[in-house]
This record gives sequence, structure tokens and C-alpha cells, in this order.
Amino acid sequence: MTERLLLRGFVPDVEAVHAYAGDPEVCRYTDWGPNTPAQSQAFIDDVCAAPAAGELEPVTWAVTVAGNVVGACSVTVTSVEHRRGVMGCVVARAHWGRGYATEAAAGVLRFARADLGLVRVEATCRPGNVASQRVLEKIGMQREGLLRSHLLVRGRREDSLLFAAVD
Repeated sequence: MTERLLLRGFVPDVEAVHAYAGDPEVCRYTDWGPNTPAQSQAFIDDVCAAPAAGELEPVTWAVTVAGNVVGACSVTVTSVEHRRGVMGCVVARAHWGRGYATEAAAGVLRFARADLGLVRVEATCRPGNVASQRVLEKIGMQREGLLRSHLLVRGRREDSLLFAAVD
């Protein structure tokens, strides 16, 4: 929970998820989407499924405002031994510019540190995604470098900027 947002588990929120996950502008800088309705359903099925024994599963929340899903955020422990993880956040275009992404990301970072005990939390974004860069900087993450040819996005190799928060 943050000042204006409730971060909660997903329930059958397929229509709300598809409203942002199917939007080409929202997915412009992601390595997924724009989703079909079936892909949005598969996402819900995946985040609602019980983790397999021994797997490091991400903690994924629906970002809600007044009970309405406006996005998603997550944190994944990438190394228990080294207390390291990675986080991400997405917000529907209709809710851009209101500070929701910053508020949600700050909540995820607090959870990663306080509840998961992570010392290093990383996030990446495409170099052209200035809004995401600002969000990560606002929550105290520092830009550490450029990951060349980091992801395959819709058939093209894409660079990523690496940000991290270290306790």
C-alpha cells in the first residue's frame, strides 16, 4: 500500500490488464506485447498460479487506484545468496503523468529491501524511455550503464539502461 495506491494480488482482472497490455504505446519500450486477449489471460493465469517447488518466483501485484487496476509491478529475487533482485512496473496510458508509476515503484523497492532483505535491486529500461528513467531516478536508483543488445524485442536486438539501488 502506498499513499494513493493499493498493490494487491491479481484476481480475474483480464479486461483491465488487457486495456494496458494490448496498448501499443504502453508496450512501445517493453519486450512483451502488445498482448492479444489470450496473452493477457495467460499473464493472469501465470501470476495467479502457485510457484513450483524451489523456484524463485516473482512477486507481482496489480496497481490499483480506487479499486481499479491501472497497471502492474513486480520484484523477483535473482540471487538469495547475494540478496539481489530485479523489479519492474507498468502503468496504463490513461494514468500516465500522475505519479502512479513512481509511487508503485517506490513501494516495490521498499518491499524488496524490508520484506525480502535485498541489498541490490536492479531495473532496466530502453534508452528512449525517458519517463521510465525519471521514475527510476526519483525512487533513488542510479544509472549504472548501457547493456548493449540486451533483449530481443519483436525480432530486433535492443539496448537497455541498467539502474540499481544498493543498500
